[in-house]
Amino acid sequence: MKSKRIVVTGGPGTGKTVLISSLENDGYHCFHEVIRTMTLDALGDVSLEDQLVNPIDFVKDAKSFNDELINARLKHFENGNNINKKHVFYDRGLPDVIAYMNYFGQSPEPRYADLCSKNRYDEVLILPPWKEIYVQDNERMENFEQACGIHEQLENTYIQLGYKPVEVPFGTIENRLQFVIDHINGASE
Repeated sequence: MKSKRIVVTGGPGTGKTVLISSLENDGYHCFHEVIRTMTLDALGDVSLEDQLVNPIDFVKDAKSFNDELINARLKHFENGNNINKKHVFYDRGLPDVIAYMNYFGQSPEPRYADLCSKNRYDEVLILPPWKEIYVQDNERMENFEQACGIHEQLENTYIQLGYKPVEVPFGTIENRLQFVIDHINGASE
């Protein structure tokens, strides 16, 4: 069975991780975001006062960081081939790397766009910025305005790559989960 690949994206602090966890608890196979662990590793001895906004801003070698990130997401994508489920969810996708690099004024390598065009998701769900639930922490350093800018860049990047992101509306996690389930069941018939 070829699984339908569904990426869940959006700016920081929009509820993606909670939604992914809820989908997983409901029996769906989900690949988790890799950047939180990478961010903690990248922080190392960096003082909280010295941090800028995103690991891309403070890592010693942004190119290596982005290479590691896109390779980790590619590995998730490839591992999706081994999942025998109707739907497979990804907490962020390959295009997110390009979107973040663009937002932070970096030039993505041409191979990143090539990887995105060769490894396509079947569906993109995007969670909009939601000020009422937004919280900064040690791995989410962006303020809400920056999170909104990142959201715009993510949406634009996916659209430029030929996707039509479907917005997951605000609501309780139960309502959001039901929206996603209803959407994928209606979209897959």
